[in-house]
Amino acid sequence: MPSTELILIRHGETDWNRELRFQGHIDVPLNDMGHEQARRLGLRMAGESVQHLISSDLMRAQQTAAPASRRLDLEIVTSVALREQNFGVVEGMRADEIQNLHPRAWEDWLQFREDHAMPEGESPRQFHARIMEALGRIAVEHEGQNVLVVTHGGVLDMVWRTARGLGLNGPRQSDIPNAGFNRIRIADTTAPSLLEIVDWADTRHLADLPAQPTYDQRRHLKK
Repeated sequence: MPSTELILIRHGETDWNRELRFQGHIDVPLNDMGHEQARRLGLRMAGESVQHLISSDLMRAQQTAAPASRRLDLEIVTSVALREQNFGVVEGMRADEIQNLHPRAWEDWLQFREDHAMPEGESPRQFHARIMEALGRIAVEHEGQNVLVVTHGGVLDMVWRTARGLGLNGPRQSDIPNAGFNRIRIADTTAPSLLEIVDWADTRHLADLPAQPTYDQRRHLKK
């Protein structure tokens, strides 16, 4: 049975990434740096054999996918299921704003428990189930092919945890740069959670650009 490969890309930089705001489902566009990252990603994809291109329906993902779409001559198919985690009422806020306006929710969030959700938001368990179902469906529909998937940082965190056999409790542990290159392999589409990481957080195509803003959940635990 031929394996299925997914090239997973986190969208390029936005102003809200730079400000370390919780973006979630809010439709934020790329900034100038994000567009440059997307352009370079398109150049990087020129050497790849890809049969399909699927993107989160949010603007920042579609804008990141656009240069690769032109380079590969592939239509962008959008999916609501590939959106970032829903953070409910705190979307659009920075950490300090959440602490001031929703102190109890913030303290609960710092426990990083799999069943905790921000008010009106989505828990890691719910988010993980949504993402693994979406990726499993892609693998089944495109079995034995290579698919470019443009999505969000939280989605890649769910993939990393699954591949490494980690639970959903605790802060994020993997590097997930904007417009970084990640590749996973699914050998058996009947068991998509048994996935293999082939490449992760490759940013050679972005090497001479300014440093990216770093979303590190662990930094909040040190305060």
